[in-house]
Amino acid sequence: MTRRSVVCIVALALTASLAGQTPDRSGAEAEARRVTDRIRALEAEADRLAGQARTLLGDLRKLEVERELQEARVHDAQAAMASGRAAIQASSERLAALEQQRASQLPDLRAQLVDIYKRGRAGYAKLLFGSTGVREFGRATRAVAALMNINQQRVADHQRTLDALKQERTMLEEELRALQAREAEAVQAQTAANRAVASRTALIAQIDARRDLNAQLAGELQVAHERLQQQLAGSGTSGAVEPVAIPLAPFRGALEWPVAGRVTGVFGQRGGRVGDAAVRNGIEISAPEGTAVRALHPGTVSYADAFTGFGNLVVVDHGANAYSLYGYLSSITAAQGAAVDTNTEIGQVGLAPAGPAALYLEIRIDGRSVDPVQWLKPR
Repeated sequence: MTRRSVVCIVALALTASLAGQTPDRSGAEAEARRVTDRIRALEAEADRLAGQARTLLGDLRKLEVERELQEARVHDAQAAMASGRAAIQASSERLAALEQQRASQLPDLRAQLVDIYKRGRAGYAKLLFGSTGVREFGRATRAVAALMNINQQRVADHQRTLDALKQERTMLEEELRALQAREAEAVQAQTAANRAVASRTALIAQIDARRDLNAQLAGELQVAHERLQQQLAGSGTSGAVEPVAIPLAPFRGALEWPVAGRVTGVFGQRGGRVGDAAVRNGIEISAPEGTAVRALHPGTVSYADAFTGFGNLVVVDHGANAYSLYGYLSSITAAQGAAVDTNTEIGQVGLAPAGPAALYLEIRIDGRSVDPVQWLKPR
């Protein structure tokens, strides 16, 4: 039989036994209904988390495929980088060869330019017209033409060498920029994919942890519910009704507010009094002076008296090292050692140390203070 079925049967049994109830049973019945409602809320949340986890698992698989694709792209980019580095090395070698060729051409070109400078603009003309005969003139003409061709060829070769060197450098710079951009893009995509997968994995882990916690809390409540059923079944034959300890932890976010009002002092803030550097371990709830303050969960009053800094203070022990503290009370109506139920009046709102009427509320779990707003019902 499933836990949900057990809860329904217990609820039906409690409903069927309403006839012939005694006033002593009213508190147990109210707590039984409260526990039943909370178990159902936890189960509904567990179902919602299960559906959310299934959706996230599908998203996670898609992200993992995307991550694998990006990893392949990174490998491809790295291979291209290796190939590009080889091409760059070859380009560097060609650049070195061109530099060497250019350097080797400089002496001949320098000598040629010096010769042209020495001869002047009319140097070759003097060579031609200085010939004494036709045959000598012809030889001079051919010599001048050859010299001019050589000069032009050397200048052209040198220019081509410079152009080739410039093109090689341009190509090398473009290759470097393209490869760097490709590698950076691939790494960025892989990083984004890894981050998305890690985020979904962490979220699924949180959901699984929450589902496990829900199952644990529902199990604890189920035990309390069965004890309440036994209490109700035996209360008709025995005069005394043994209290049932209902754990506080399963009611995180579902506790009733001890008094209606606005939160004026936030958990974790420093005290509002001059020179008070202490951090507030609870909250302050503004309410009219004399307003009834009610217990937010069943338990036993472990302290009910004045306490320095908190005026009149009531501490309720809820078992399992969980406590609720109610301070700034103008009066106390719950005796120390008394058992209280949810909504049992324990005192009235008094004045806070700073002056306005307010209730100080603190909740301690396992020896440490927690933010009460996170444990009370949203409003």
